[in-house]
Amino acid sequence: MVKEIAEKVRAGERIDESEALDLYNKAGLHLLGQLAYQKRFDKKPELVVTYVIDRNINYTNICVSGCKFCAYYCAPDKPGGFLLSFDELGKKIEETISLGGTQILLQGGLHPDLPFSYYEDMLRFIKDYPIHCHGFSPPEIVHFSRISGLTIRQVLERLINAGLDSIPGGGAEILVDRVRARIAPAKATTKQWLDVMETAHMLGLRTTATMMFGHIETIGERIEHLSVLRDLQDRTGGFTAFISWPFQPGNTSIACQAASAHEYLKVLAISRIFLDNFDNIQASWVTQGYKVAQMALFFGANDFGSTMIEENVVAAAGVSHRLSEKDIRRHIRDAGFEPRQRLMDYTLV
Repeated sequence: MVKEIAEKVRAGERIDESEALDLYNKAGLHLLGQLAYQKRFDKKPELVVTYVIDRNINYTNICVSGCKFCAYYCAPDKPGGFLLSFDELGKKIEETISLGGTQILLQGGLHPDLPFSYYEDMLRFIKDYPIHCHGFSPPEIVHFSRISGLTIRQVLERLINAGLDSIPGGGAEILVDRVRARIAPAKATTKQWLDVMETAHMLGLRTTATMMFGHIETIGERIEHLSVLRDLQDRTGGFTAFISWPFQPGNTSIACQAASAHEYLKVLAISRIFLDNFDNIQASWVTQGYKVAQMALFFGANDFGSTMIEENVVAAAGVSHRLSEKDIRRHIRDAGFEPRQRLMDYTLV
């Protein structure tokens, strides 16, 4: 069975969920790597591996969602919560620009006390700087809709008018409601996450898609997650890239063993094979370190992600890998590829 599925992949044919599950469970790691490597070069025939210079700015850690997998959030009634002032935000943006940064990744907790107009004012402030704002994941958009009484479309239209340039794929975790009900019951549902992205695509915003795996989900649910992303991409073509990373259990409410590098590479390869309508697959050096990220370039990835001038959420779970632009370029070259800086839409700089 695996041999037939592999031949189908090599011939450029689409596989279904059951075939992807068979590949995951029965194919060896080397075969998965070979198939994913071929699919990567079918999409991106050059030896170029891209990266982006940006900063992950968390404007607040105060959050009512209470996700069991998050080591970063602070409940509104607990000490340790913060909200960046616009002056602090401006200093972070200025430093990012001085380091050659082209965008900021702007995300925060679901703050119970800020009006929707606050986020519009924040965007207008940011757009005084020459920087791309990749901001507000779908759960934040759903939160804005709840507190404002506006529809998702109305929220997005107003954010676009205020200066929003694109949307990150955060908050997806696993797009299966059984899983979401257990690890993030107060967060956006699968349908809400997908509706935000589809509406954004219809309004001309490009977005990314993500998956955080390795907690309570089954292998089949990972494939189901990939399937709903592929279906949406078929309809809109609005996703620029897919990024997956293993859940980091440190300082969280979920007790489990972090996924191994072996499992990460399997998930990455299956993602490249199954997501045949995604051009770009990103490696996760932030959680895996640069050596595994280099291996990921042979398992379907064609992008090394961000320099992450600042990163707080993964670090709060006790995992901290740091790479400069110089480091990223060196590691890409050492793996046999050509490093190229890009923008959010994968235009080369």
